[in-house]
Amino acid sequence: MPAFMEAPASRLLTDLQPGESAVIAEILGDDSLAMRLMEMGILEGEGISLIGYAPLGDPIEFEIRGYRISLRAAEARRVRLEAAS
Repeated sequence: MPAFMEAPASRLLTDLQPGESAVIAEILGDDSLAMRLMEMGILEGEGISLIGYAPLGDPIEFEIRGYRISLRAAEARRVRLEAAS
């Protein structure tokens, strides 16, 4: 199993509920998908909120930096969130 799939017991982007916000802690992995997520503005320290799900549950719509972005669930699982304080 790749190292990025062995995430610590912290929350992932897919754990958010509609309307809930969190702060991005890290992008898991160092492959082209991780780079693409960062190029889209999904960066450590940025706030992100879950807007909703497509009718079949995938993709998932998020708001970050004032714009909306849709990610597949597999992509969203690559984003670890900061622990709630």
